[in-house]
Amino acid sequence: MPRVTITRDTFLEDNQGRRFSDVVNDPDQPFDAVLAFFNDANRQRRMEESEIHHDRPPLSGVVRELESHPAIDRCLADTHTQRSKRLRQAVGVVIRMIMQARGWRKTGRKGSLGVRSTNNGLAPNHNTGGLAFWFIRAERYERAEGMPFKSVRERCQKL
Repeated sequence: MPRVTITRDTFLEDNQGRRFSDVVNDPDQPFDAVLAFFNDANRQRRMEESEIHHDRPPLSGVVRELESHPAIDRCLADTHTQRSKRLRQAVGVVIRMIMQARGWRKTGRKGSLGVRSTNNGLAPNHNTGGLAFWFIRAERYERAEGMPFKSVRERCQKL
């Protein structure tokens, strides 16, 4: 499948994306770094493989690499939780746009990425366990033409 490219303009033309103009237009938010990160063909392939082969949300296939990006990590570590929450939500919109353009649709379910720490109000709100440090859960997707493999749950029901 060819690489999908999301630009600032295509993001802001999206019904959900336009609600995040504050993130796109904030010079302190690393939105251009997010777009550059997700516009990579290998990362898009890994996002699909995460659903197909690992039965996990697409974000789980790239989340560690995303969170290790210096500018993105700095922003997510910002103690102003509302700003970092908006960036995390905008990441979800970028992922949805890419997955839909590649022939996937949302399932309406979320998959776990981490276990949130108890917030003491002084430190940034991060995870204490799981795959991701900043993201708690992410949307799950399925191929529009159907999945190539049955899930464990589906196989158990059939058996």
